[in-house]
Amino acid sequence: MERAVGMWATLRRDADTIINAGGETRTRDQIMADLVFERITGVSAAAGSPVTVNVVLPDTALLSGNAGSAHLQGYGDIPSDVAQKLVREALDSETRVALRRLYANPETGALTAMESKSRTFPTALARLIDVRDRTCRTPWCDAPIRHHDHIVPHAAGGRTTAENGAGLCAACNYAKEGEGWKARPERTGRRELHKYGVMTPTGHTYISTASGVSVIEHYTSQIENGIVFDIGVVA
Repeated sequence: MERAVGMWATLRRDADTIINAGGETRTRDQIMADLVFERITGVSAAAGSPVTVNVVLPDTALLSGNAGSAHLQGYGDIPSDVAQKLVREALDSETRVALRRLYANPETGALTAMESKSRTFPTALARLIDVRDRTCRTPWCDAPIRHHDHIVPHAAGGRTTAENGAGLCAACNYAKEGEGWKARPERTGRRELHKYGVMTPTGHTYISTASGVSVIEHYTSQIENGIVFDIGVVA
């Protein structure tokens, strides 16, 4: 209750300051509501809440103008020419437009992968990195993970993927941005543990290898292997 009263008093004080400055058409309560919105979301009340509208359409329809259909998320299928018009109008306005590639099976249309344009790691991907890395990946650090870092920086074109992601403590993540530090993911096969190289300002290179997770036992019998594998997938 004390905190609620303190917040209400602060909002009322700041609202009164705005009203006393003159030229304000909003009421005190409206100003207080706008201040709450701005301080919680970090977005101006005049700009409103950011809204994402997803439109999915084939590349042939987007780039070559071929006829077809598109999907407007939350609404349903729409003609491809309508989707193209929406994209053109968004590009001509101040609306932020992002293109994200989706990969689908050409025969069945089954979605198989999606490109990530996010600078921050999505929750599920961040959890995967936490489980995979366990502790800070800087060699000999082993501190708790505090940051999910792009091995190749996002500003340098590094993608937001498990391969280009690493769990680091705050100190190592900040140090990595210093002069002379470099890092790069090492190409590994699907059966190999995740690795990436760390180059220090002294010119030394170290390879950081993720810890392995417990796996089911593989038997010599191909039939038993198939049964255990199927059980593992279902689980």
